[in-house]
Amino acid sequence: MNNIFVESEFAPLKRVVMAQSEVAFPVKIDPEEVKFLAEEESDLYSGKDISGKNYKDVFPDKQKMWEEERENFKKVLEKYHVEVTVPRLLTDYEKELGKEDGYSNFFVRDPFFTIGYFLIEGSLRFPHRRNEVLPVRDILVTESNKNECLYLSIPKPDISKGPKSEDGPFLEGGDILVLNKTIFVGRSGLASNENGIKWLERLVGHYGYEVVEVPLHPTILHLDCALSLVREGLMIVCEDALLEGIPKQLKDWDKINVTLEDASKLATNGLPINENVYITDREFKFIGEELEKRGMTVEYVDYKISRSFGGAFRCSTQPLFRSND
Repeated sequence: MNNIFVESEFAPLKRVVMAQSEVAFPVKIDPEEVKFLAEEESDLYSGKDISGKNYKDVFPDKQKMWEEERENFKKVLEKYHVEVTVPRLLTDYEKELGKEDGYSNFFVRDPFFTIGYFLIEGSLRFPHRRNEVLPVRDILVTESNKNECLYLSIPKPDISKGPKSEDGPFLEGGDILVLNKTIFVGRSGLASNENGIKWLERLVGHYGYEVVEVPLHPTILHLDCALSLVREGLMIVCEDALLEGIPKQLKDWDKINVTLEDASKLATNGLPINENVYITDREFKFIGEELEKRGMTVEYVDYKISRSFGGAFRCSTQPLFRSND
């Protein structure tokens, strides 16, 4: 039996990779990159030397809470018989390589993604995240050796104009939503770009897939921060974040609407286990109530610390196997 295949966002989830909880600050602090600290933990942040430091060393109590969030999330996944694989931690050498810009190993959705039988290493825009695929690579190699899948990688970003060149190609898993043979790819200017989307089109187009670009509000990092495909015919969506409106393929779907403010808090970044079960944060009880009205079971996990880093349940996972078969 082949164990690598993603049919859709809501096909029964059977195997998944779940992220570690590891991040460090750059030596030179960009106020925008620690904005979450100023908002969520200003009392802790004030007066602390965080330059080049690991989060767990600066905020040990918060680190413990963060790890507990992930463990509680894992328990819910396992309750529904989902096989969970966790990547290794970064090595000391990998941390040293990333010390200048900071390093991260906290949202496994972005550094690789699965479309059908494709297992694809992405290309991340932020320099401090570009080695984030390394802790998960041994999983990808092992899985590709055991299963009938196509394991490949998008080209490394072009840095001929400097380390922050916009040429890319950039393609991040948070921007990619799978709906059978239709692949929606978000583009806000913060993550995936035109060159990355064209690369994906040329690849999967040969296998009968259609790639649909979805322009996003410039404050929205990824498509999964604006849209969640819950089950066939039902979505959670922030319409204000979709610059050209809801894609025509989804126009007739039932909608649970969220505001741009709620989208910024990761309201759409829940995770369907299947078409009947959805995981979200109790912060978004209003979404859970709407789902329950439609006959779904909702599992709640407190995910405040994870959300303070800009990602929630979908960001913390990348499926290896989602299928109705």
